[in-house]
Parts: sequence; structure tokens; C-alpha cells
Amino acid sequence: MARSNDDSAAAALASADEAVRAGRYQDALRILEALHGRHPDEPKAHYLHGVVAAMVGDRAAAHERFVRAARLAPGEAALQCYAAASCIEHARLAEAARFARAALAADPQCGPAYDLLASAELPGEHYLKLLERIHGHLRPRNYVEIGIFAGASFCLAHPPTLALGIDPDPQIAAPPSPHHRIFRMTSDAFFAGRDLARALDGRPVELALIDGMHQFEFVLRDFMNLERHCAPASTILVHDCFPLDETSAARERTTGFWSGDVWRAILALRKWRPDLRLHTVAARPTGLGVIRNLDPGSRVLADNLERICAEFLRVGYESIAEHRREALNVVPNEWPAVQALLDAPVVPAGEPAQNVPG
Repeated sequence: MARSNDDSAAAALASADEAVRAGRYQDALRILEALHGRHPDEPKAHYLHGVVAAMVGDRAAAHERFVRAARLAPGEAALQCYAAASCIEHARLAEAARFARAALAADPQCGPAYDLLASAELPGEHYLKLLERIHGHLRPRNYVEIGIFAGASFCLAHPPTLALGIDPDPQIAAPPSPHHRIFRMTSDAFFAGRDLARALDGRPVELALIDGMHQFEFVLRDFMNLERHCAPASTILVHDCFPLDETSAARERTTGFWSGDVWRAILALRKWRPDLRLHTVAARPTGLGVIRNLDPGSRVLADNLERICAEFLRVGYESIAEHRREALNVVPNEWPAVQALLDAPVVPAGEPAQNVPG
């Protein structure tokens, strides 16, 4: 928090803070009102006043104080986060995003700021809730997930769906049911040495999620390898394809919150595979790509993979920063819109699908 330049102010702040912690809110308010009179621009006094207002149920007053504290101390990440959270509560999402970005400017490692930025820019259900809805709507006979980690998404595939998880180091102790199988290997090793069709009892993949390595060439290879086992009406989902900022969208991880350059894979597929129906659902924290109208016989990616990777490695984040939604073909995170994507009829081979919302 910002330090007062006056010893008496510091003592008053300490007293007010002690009163707040003890639940003596009226005492805290008396101290803070006096402090506002002497030091109207003391950010911590406004922050503590916001805390008291929130505790007594005056959310409007709390919001006013949190925002004022943040504006008085733009370099204090914590104060920016309180203001962002209050703006989200009051449905002031654009303002919330600005405060969250200010917090990240003050502290690039501020994890809560990324969570708040995601909530501000991608309102609506979390992607796991959306994935649960997709499972319930499609009721796929089988499901393949690349990158299962602790199993939060993998376990959303309920019997009788046959679920295959591929991850070299899964953090899930055991398959949650006999309908779940886990392959402890990289996706490249799996597709090189295993017969996916046989593992799925000869059926094509009906639903898949790519959530493995967060570098776009891995995503392209995973998509290519999955697509050849799909039918046109199958659905492939891609997590982490809507970047929140340049730092978290980099190829190399430097922050706790990281989506990598998966976004480049979406750009590449939109250019090289216009036959696909490809949309990015604005689901927090980092979007969910929905790809349909698949062509298991396509050789476009396999025949041009090195060229595609070289081309899109040269594409910088700044090229999409101001128009990410258009570049990534974003649709609202509203279930009727997503359901329409899942139910849209496929286009006969050879006729391009339109990569436009809806």
C-alpha cells in the first residue's frame, strides 16, 4: 500500500486498520473521516473506507472508495485489483479491464490481476462449465483429450462416453472410471506409435480437446493428427486461444498465468483451412476454440507444416492486439450461440465454410 508522508497519518491508518480487523467499523469510520479531512489524497485511507463500507453492506460507497484509492496510487497493484473487482461487481467491465491492466503494469506477476482481466474481457461461464454443457449436448460416444493435467476437464466426460486422455505427466492418480483411459506419453509419441481408431473401437473421434503444449506448432500437429481420425461432423476444441496480453501470450513462459501462442494456431488454420468452421468462444479465462466441418482426408497441414510454422512465427502479437476478436473469430460466450455452432450442418467437401460469427 502507499505510505503516508506524515507520521500522524501513518498512526491513524494503523489505528483504523486495527479497528477494521477487530470488527469495530464505527470506530474505524470515525478515524478515517478525520484522516480524509487532513489527508484527502491518502490512498490507503480510501481503501480501508471501502473495506468498511463493503462489510456493512454499502456496496456503492465501497466501489467509490476502491476506485478513488486506485486512481490515487496507480503503481499499487493490490489497489488496482480491488478497484477492478468492484467494477466487475457493478458490471463496469471496460473500466475493470483498465484497472486490471494497470495492476499488471505495476506487477507483471500479479496473478489475481489476470483472473480479473479474464472476467472483465470474457464475461460469462468458465470454460469448464461450457465444456460440461458441450458434453451434455453432444453426448459423444467417445472423447479424446490432449493434456489432461489434474483431470478437471477430463472428468467431465461421463460414462458411457469412452474417454482417452493423453499426457506425459498427468496429475491425476487414476482414471475416474473404466470408461476412462490415460496414456502417459506425449501426443506426438501417441500418434506415432498407437492406433487411435483401434483404441476407439473403430469409431471416428466425436469430440476432442487440445490443451497440451502451449506453443502453436504442437497445437497444429495435434489438430492434424486428430482430424484424420474424425468425421466431418466431429468437433475439436482448442483451449487457450484468446490471449489477454502480450506477456501471457508469448511462446516462453515468464508469468504464472500463461496461455502461450496458441492464438497463432487459430490464425494459421483460418488462413490455410478456410474449409473449417472455426470460432473462438469468449469463455474465460483464455477462450475456447470450436472447430467443425472437419476433413479427415485433408493433406494441407501435413504437406505445408514447416512453411506454415515459419510463416506464423513471424506474426507478432501486436498484429492482433487491437482486433483480437475479429482476428480469432470470437463469438459471445452464450449457450444458444455455442449450441448453434455445434448443430450447424456440415458443408460438403470442396465447398469452403465461412469463418464468420454464427
